[in-house]
Amino acid sequence: MQASVRIIKELHRLADAEHYLFSASHLQSLLPDHSGTAFRSLLTRLCQRGDLQRVCRGVYLVPWVPYPRGEVLYHTAALWGAAKFCYLSLENILSDAGVISQMPLQHLSLMTSGRRQQLDCGTWGCLEWVHTSRRPEAVVGRVYFDSRIRLWRANVGLAMEDMRRTGRSMDLIQQEVLAEFI
Repeated sequence: MQASVRIIKELHRLADAEHYLFSASHLQSLLPDHSGTAFRSLLTRLCQRGDLQRVCRGVYLVPWVPYPRGEVLYHTAALWGAAKFCYLSLENILSDAGVISQMPLQHLSLMTSGRRQQLDCGTWGCLEWVHTSRRPEAVVGRVYFDSRIRLWRANVGLAMEDMRRTGRSMDLIQQEVLAEFI
């Protein structure tokens, strides 16, 4: 059986509304006999045919399953950040709480124990990981898991501390709204 047929058959079996994103390494495990070069060529062909959509480097979306379109960027961040401690913070949390008046569109900022990086996710937006030296124990009780987006989220107080620690602009902070949270 051709490799592209095998992988599509497996994706029809595995993909659903909860599992619509796959890392390249997950996909490669479906075809362990393929070399890295041959596998990358296969992924390119599957994307060109519309059988997969490339979200960003190393993350692919199965387009034929119903998926939560507004949560692709969040779920991509969860997939990318799974190996490290990370949580949604900074402007995203403050905007959701109404502490800053502008909403970051298609941009997620996450604090991470890993390295600082930005990841372009094409039409879905951009992911930004900002390094923190904080250990997970230091934020216990100040983060909570949001199962809808599959990420840990900071509370407003922690997001404000992260803003200060990272040197982000505080110009848009509405102090009277912030006072309600702290």
